[in-house]
Amino acid sequence: MNNHHSGFDNPLSELISDEIYSLLKSKNLINEKSLRDYQIKKRFKELRENKISASEAIEAIRADYPYLQFDSIRKIIYLGNKRAV
Repeated sequence: MNNHHSGFDNPLSELISDEIYSLLKSKNLINEKSLRDYQIKKRFKELRENKISASEAIEAIRADYPYLQFDSIRKIIYLGNKRAV
């Protein structure tokens, strides 16, 4: 992650520049839940590519998001954002 600006990480650095992320964030145009879900899916994919079992990968992700249940993380990974808000 690019961390060139004072005290912030751009979790979308592979998609957009730090400047664009900062601008979108300052205008409240970043959906935090969607961003979290994107990060969870990305982390799951990385863990699975390293031969970690699906259940172990979900448990590892739970350590970063302790407020989410195992099934909630599983739904984020496998169902995505298919439900209407």
